Amino acid sequence: MPLTESSPREPIHTRTIVLNGFRRADGLWDIEGHLTDVKAYTFRTEERGQLEPGDPVHDMWLRLTVDDNLTVQAIEAVTDKSPYGACGAITDAFQCLVGLSVAKGWTRAVRERLGGVHGCTHLVELLGPIGTTAFQTIYPILARERARKAREGQGGQDTARQRPVLLNTCHIFASDGDVVRRHWPDHYTGDRTVDAEAGAAD
Repeated sequence: MPLTESSPREPIHTRTIVLNGFRRADGLWDIEGHLTDVKAYTFRTEERGQLEPGDPVHDMWLRLTVDDNLTVQAIEAVTDKSPYGACGAITDAFQCLVGLSVAKGWTRAVRERLGGVHGCTHLVELLGPIGTTAFQTIYPILARERARKAREGQGGQDTARQRPVLLNTCHIFASDGDVVRRHWPDHYTGDRTVDAEAGAAD
C-alpha cells in the first residue's frame, strides 16, 4: 500500500541510492553503492557554474570487497560530480576501512575513522546501506550452502542449533516471536505452552 495522497506540492530534491551485491569468481564479494543528488530547478554553483534540473550535484560511487566473514579486503571510492573540485581528494582516506568487519559496531567504526573533516559526508552515509546490502547479499547464499552440505552429510553445521544471525535484529525476529518459534525453536524464549497445547489438540 503506497503512502497516502499529500497536499499539492512541487518537486525540489531527489536523492537516489542504488545498491548491488555480487559474488566474485575469486570467492570474494563486491558490494557497490551509487549515490546521486539532483535538484528540480536551475541554480548556480561557485565552481561548476549553472546546473540545470536533473544535473547531479553529487554523483558518487563506493565498492566494498569483502570475504565470507564480511571483513573488508578492499575499497574503492569515486566522486564523479560534487559542488567543489576538491571534494574527490578525500576518497583515498577510505582505505582505512580495509581489515574492518561489516558487523556489529560497523557504523561506529566508520564514524570514528571518517567522521567530520576526515571523510566525505555523502560517502560515509552510503556505507550504512552498503553494510546492510553486504549482509543481505552474503548471508542467504552461505546459509543455503551450509544447509545443503548438512543435508548431504558433507560436514555442514547444524543450522537449526546455530544461533541465527538475524535473532533479535528486528521485531519480526524477536526471540519470543512466532517466526523464531517456527524456524529456530532451540532459540525461542516465548511461551512454550502454546506449542504444547497445539500438540494436545492434535
